[in-house]
Amino acid sequence: MVTIYDVPADALIEEVAGRLEDRIEQPDWMAFAKSGQTRELPPQQDNFWFVRGASLLRKVAMNGPVGVDRLSTEYGGLKRGSNRYSVSGAHSDAGSKNIIRTLLQQLEEEGLVETAKGEGRRITAEGTSFLDNAASDVLSDLDRPELERYA
Repeated sequence: MVTIYDVPADALIEEVAGRLEDRIEQPDWMAFAKSGQTRELPPQQDNFWFVRGASLLRKVAMNGPVGVDRLSTEYGGLKRGSNRYSVSGAHSDAGSKNIIRTLLQQLEEEGLVETAKGEGRRITAEGTSFLDNAASDVLSDLDRPELERYA
């Protein structure tokens, strides 16, 4: 049986994002929202919402139960000081918690993620099955001989 640990993350996220396009919908405000305080512009990808949802689902499956704060730290980045004045040095900052929270709520409505009281979110049995099916499809599409032992 193929699991999410047996396939490359980028190929799995791309496959799951394609499957999530039918299950969740992108909110209207996403065209104007930044993905974190370290960003200057909103994401330019057309399917950003679904790719982030697939990435979140994978992170919850691998690290769960996990909360919004820890996930926003993982999606954060380096916030540099001003170019014009030497006001402050570079430091890290968190990603957008609104995007993460909204996506987790949508994944919860689909039955892929559930809330663990006081611990954060964890993946459900349906979510694990959803990811494993996507992983088996990814593995069958890959032409990488070193991964054949997992088939």
